[in-house]
Amino acid sequence: TTDPVYAVSSQRDHARANFRAHASLDRVKRVPEYKSMFSSLPHHPRYTLRLEATDPVPPFIDRRWRGRVEQRREQLGRCNPSVKVQDGTHVDCDISGADRWKYFKRPLIPFSQQLPPDVVFAIPKGDATSEGAAVRPSTPFARNVAVQTDYRDSEAQTDPYTPQYVTRPGSAPELLTLATLTWSRGLPAGLAEVEMIERARAKRAWEATLPPLDDLSQLDKRRRMMDEMERKEWAFREGEIDKLQEARLQVLVKLLQQREEKQQQANVQRLDDRFSQLQRTKGAKVKKMRNEYIRDIRKLIQKRKNVEGKLERRDIIKEFADYGSQTYAPLSRGGLSTDRDSERYVVKSTLLDTYEGLLELEASLPDFVTQPRIKAPKSKTSKGFVKRAARQEVELAQIHQSLKEEKRKSEEKKPLRFLFKMEKPVPRPPTPVVEDPPEGEEEKELAVIYLQKLLRGRAIQNMMFEGKEKRLELIQELRTTHALQKEGQLLKKTEKQVTLALQRQRDLQNHQVSTAESYLASTAGGVLGDMFSYLSKELVRLQEERRLHAFTILAERDRRIREAEESGRRQVEERRRREEDEIFKQVVQVHQDTVDSYLEDIILATLEKTADEQAREEIHKLAEEVNSIAYAMEETYVLHAVWFAYSDGDFDQI
Repeated sequence: TTDPVYAVSSQRDHARANFRAHASLDRVKRVPEYKSMFSSLPHHPRYTLRLEATDPVPPFIDRRWRGRVEQRREQLGRCNPSVKVQDGTHVDCDISGADRWKYFKRPLIPFSQQLPPDVVFAIPKGDATSEGAAVRPSTPFARNVAVQTDYRDSEAQTDPYTPQYVTRPGSAPELLTLATLTWSRGLPAGLAEVEMIERARAKRAWEATLPPLDDLSQLDKRRRMMDEMERKEWAFREGEIDKLQEARLQVLVKLLQQREEKQQQANVQRLDDRFSQLQRTKGAKVKKMRNEYIRDIRKLIQKRKNVEGKLERRDIIKEFADYGSQTYAPLSRGGLSTDRDSERYVVKSTLLDTYEGLLELEASLPDFVTQPRIKAPKSKTSKGFVKRAARQEVELAQIHQSLKEEKRKSEEKKPLRFLFKMEKPVPRPPTPVVEDPPEGEEEKELAVIYLQKLLRGRAIQNMMFEGKEKRLELIQELRTTHALQKEGQLLKKTEKQVTLALQRQRDLQNHQVSTAESYLASTAGGVLGDMFSYLSKELVRLQEERRLHAFTILAERDRRIREAEESGRRQVEERRRREEDEIFKQVVQVHQDTVDSYLEDIILATLEKTADEQAREEIHKLAEEVNSIAYAMEETYVLHAVWFAYSDGDFDQI
């Protein structure tokens, strides 16, 4: 069965996705303007938005829609059924040749910007025929690059290589039905894939057993077979759904168990933290109590040392002689810190870090440090004369010894203030001693005790016999009454058996009725469950269909709105382009008129100047010609006059 909710993408979706990819803001880059980098004015922005020229998609990837390839293959198969076109993904794959680059990874080299076919940008108004703009050759879609790798092809390739194949005309190999399975998506085949192959084989065998469509007599049989197959497919689908639900339930149970374990661990951790906190509090309190106890004990010891309350002088000699006194080791509670100014006694030298430095320090020490020399002490008396310092030391030692003896005598004679009498305890009396019994007395005593037990038992038996004899009539009466009740006991026993049989029969009947009702309820429940399941699935399908219809209507409305906006935007762009073209034409016309008027003025001025110069030249030429003619006429006239005068003989006139 096909899924009615599934919809494939079309060429329009491809164009829309392509336009979104090119119109996204990911390729827009902010370029700062250094002249107005710190400006906050709107007409002097801090930066401008520019589109990056680098295309994330390599130029050798075809941007055209490839959805019509399958249609062309189908048309080719209809025209020539003997031709089999390979549907695999590895078409003309040459690992050691042109397709070797697919198994290596190289950095993407940015090429020129590729413009999509549905986006047209405005042509720049700069001078395209400038000398600096060199003509760049077009980048080829593919090129050969030599690479070298340290790994083998089997280690570098990602998917297993699938060789090319050619099918025999008229044959349909079963292996081609598995062309949709690829590596890590069905391959290598597992249990699910094997079951799918077996189901496909069974379905092909079933399709082969179907009656033909042109046989109207077996049309009902074909319909029944198809209905039965559809029911089987629905049952298989429901089984798959049940398996999927069971897997989900198992996953849910595992997640719940993990959550419970985590919660348990969190609770245990919380209890441990609380226990450790209480232990720390307890330890702090116990430590405080011990410190207080030690402090109180120290105070009591100090009080008991001087019970009489007598003041004692400080014995400086004793303090300096005792290295455990406060002179050498003062107490920190007295306000003195033992670690005060301890840093100044720390020797910090780089020579102590290395062996060579230690050798250098040892070499710098004098000889008497490394090689001590012991000298015998000199006697204090020389030639029977005693020095003053020695005599004073001996006198001081004698005085100190005499003071000690006097002090000891005075302490022995002085009585104690708190003297009390120690009374001696009363001596304990002597422990009494039991004499040992003579031989044979103990056996006699045991025999007497046993005889007493026998006598007491016999006396109790006699008392019981006497009581029985006294109440013999009552005992006989009770025995007679008990014998008369046997018939009643038999009747009650028979009634009890009848009652138990009736109760057992009623329980059996109730069990049969409950079993029949349970069977009926399970059958009705199964039918109702199937019906409700079918109705719920139909309801879900109708809801999904309505929702998809609503989505389709909304998408169609959005498409129309976007088309209207795009058409309006396109009209605005065309009107703006026409306005810019008209403005450009008028500006060019004004520039052309200005150039024409300027050239006309220049030409007229040049013509006037040229005409003036030519007129002057012609006037000069005419003047020269007239002068030459005049000079020639004058010479001719003079010669004629001279000739006439010479011919007349008038030499005076000549």
